[in-house]
Amino acid sequence: MGQMIQDDTIVAVATPQGTGGIAVIRVSGPEAVNVVGRGWKGCDLEKCASHTVHLGTLMDTEGEAVDQCVATVFRSPKSYTGEDTVELALHGSPWIQRRAVETLISYGARPAGPGEFTRRAFLNGRLDLAQAEGVADLISASSRAAHRLAMQQASGGFSRKIDTLRERLIEFAALLELELDFSEEDVEFADRTRLLELARTTRDEVASLAATFDAGQAFKAGVPVVIAGVPNAGKSTLLNRLLREDKAIVTPIAGTTRDILEDTVEIGGILFRFIDTAGLHESTDEVERIGIDRARDRIARARILIWMLDTTADLNSQLAELRSLLPTLCANGTRVLLLLNKSDITSALPFPADSHADSPEQPFTQPDGLFNAIERVIGISHDIGINDDETCKGNEADVSNIDKVIRISAETGEGLPELESTLTAIATSEHNPDTELIVTNARHAEALRAAADSLTRAIDSLETGLSSDLTAMDIRQATAHLSELTGALTTDTLLHHIFAHFCIGK
Repeated sequence: MGQMIQDDTIVAVATPQGTGGIAVIRVSGPEAVNVVGRGWKGCDLEKCASHTVHLGTLMDTEGEAVDQCVATVFRSPKSYTGEDTVELALHGSPWIQRRAVETLISYGARPAGPGEFTRRAFLNGRLDLAQAEGVADLISASSRAAHRLAMQQASGGFSRKIDTLRERLIEFAALLELELDFSEEDVEFADRTRLLELARTTRDEVASLAATFDAGQAFKAGVPVVIAGVPNAGKSTLLNRLLREDKAIVTPIAGTTRDILEDTVEIGGILFRFIDTAGLHESTDEVERIGIDRARDRIARARILIWMLDTTADLNSQLAELRSLLPTLCANGTRVLLLLNKSDITSALPFPADSHADSPEQPFTQPDGLFNAIERVIGISHDIGINDDETCKGNEADVSNIDKVIRISAETGEGLPELESTLTAIATSEHNPDTELIVTNARHAEALRAAADSLTRAIDSLETGLSSDLTAMDIRQATAHLSELTGALTTDTLLHHIFAHFCIGK
């Protein structure tokens, strides 16, 4: 793996396309210093030590200056790719970038393909495959949580965990293989009880790691939060408040939002994807009905649901609408937040008609009174707290998966800090990117699941007393799946698939 494999020199712009103050052009390969040196007006780059920076001018083949720039020299093997590398920092004009690349190609380099620099780093032993994929995630990280997970992978944290599991299986397989070599002498080198315990422990660790994938995807793309309720409950106003911009059109006219509107924002280091939906109600308008159907579909698939209550309107119908959704939400494990909106207008709310108020004519101001009123309509405890799965069991009347009730004003922002802190707490309640190893890559999750399946078969073989050769085969398969993760076992097809998704210049 540490052997130099490429024999040509590549070039590409390593910074984003467009105009900027500085652009970086990377040249890597056995002739990197020579290629740049042919057009370099300044010190002799061939004589420069590794990790040194030099000011000069890049000249084209006609002797015309392309740009004054800074050249940083990296000598093999102490470079990103493991090869001789020169990075040129030029002015960020698109024309200068294009002309500089053309000039370096004329001096003997060829254009790099997508991810080719990182692929060379992998082939030259500078990174393993999981670390290389972590580099891609690091480039695209759009929140503190995504950055932390990518850093953990790129720095080798994920690989070290996989290597530990893999080495454990290799030792396991070696003992079984030794038995097979002496099968005619009926010798047992492996303690079956110990092997069974080892296989179960390893399988559970592998399966647990694979189970973090959904959370990892959410942290990368944005934890989905659906905002729903009846028309004019303040859903679009809340979206605008959360995004800190006027993304959604807000009017007093019911049914203004007719389609799904979504955007992302970082809160507490976590990227959230907020999804504004059409108000749920009976409508004869065909276009509006399509929007309502889409809203119901998003609600049914929500990981977190914010249900907006307009506290200036009748609570009965609004709560009844939510109550009809709770069985599905509960079955899906959806976390629900109940928002009492327009608190800037009403600090005291009237009881719903079927509540157990002593005096229906009297408004109430205590939160317990509101919770009791909600309890009658929706069937939840007034002691609102973090969701307990046990509340999802029993008959429909007992269904309760409301995590929290928050009084808020989407118009003024009152209650927004409590909402944001609650969302962050829910998003990290199962898996925390600050403290856990979390899988963010679909290829990794698939390989882990396959390894767990192979280990399950090996466990079945051990438990039922099948021959060692069948158990050994399953252990070898599990080891192979783990080896695919870091590139200890790989193919050209796999490498092409992975690096084809990288940007050119990385």
